[in-house]
Amino acid sequence: MSEAKTSILGHLRELRNRLINSVIAIAVGTGVAFWKYSWLIDKLQSPAPENVKFIYTKAAEGFSVSMRVSFIAGIVIAMPVIMYNLFMFILPALHTREKRVVLLILPWVLLMFFGGVLFGYYVLLPPALNFLLNFGADVAEYMLTLGEYVGFVTRLLLIVGLAFELPVVTTFLVRIGVVSHRWLANKRKIVIILSFVASAAITPTPDAFNQSIVAATLIVLYELSIWLAWLMEKRKKVAEST
Repeated sequence: MSEAKTSILGHLRELRNRLINSVIAIAVGTGVAFWKYSWLIDKLQSPAPENVKFIYTKAAEGFSVSMRVSFIAGIVIAMPVIMYNLFMFILPALHTREKRVVLLILPWVLLMFFGGVLFGYYVLLPPALNFLLNFGADVAEYMLTLGEYVGFVTRLLLIVGLAFELPVVTTFLVRIGVVSHRWLANKRKIVIILSFVASAAITPTPDAFNQSIVAATLIVLYELSIWLAWLMEKRKKVAEST
């Protein structure tokens, strides 16, 4: 067997082991979350207005919703293990400087994701649900299927959590020399426009207030990315001059 084939098989075995570790972590996390699935569903229902009644329309919907919530929570619980295995898999392909950068940003990847989820839950979700589920309430009573509601809420929180990774991604690109703070600053006008376009797609309500909250958050995150890029470049110049 050639050296190239041996190397490919080694990478495939490494990928398989990393995937198995991640799947086991998700399975354990899902089991732990299923033990408290009623508490999790109650927390997801909390931001909704009190006048909304949640119903089941299918025989197995109660069980499927419980499993869906438990599985999503299991992924969140297992996220540190998933990220660790992902970075450990790509680490051998990176240079020494890039490896140090990856190890430094790994905790921030998790913190920013969870920060985005919390922002979506406490800041974005309540006004969005208040608008959606109170609009037309004087004409008819809202009776929402729990499965539809849970899918909507978890999807929104996931998108916002991923959006909060923007400073981490740009920081990594700056540290490895792909972009600079000047390049990021020159793209500011385009980013502002795209932020409002993205907010219209992310925000489930058509009102300008909620969309402005999302757009302003994305713009602030981008400005934070520029500031972090400038700070790292400044520290790099100081280190090189000493």
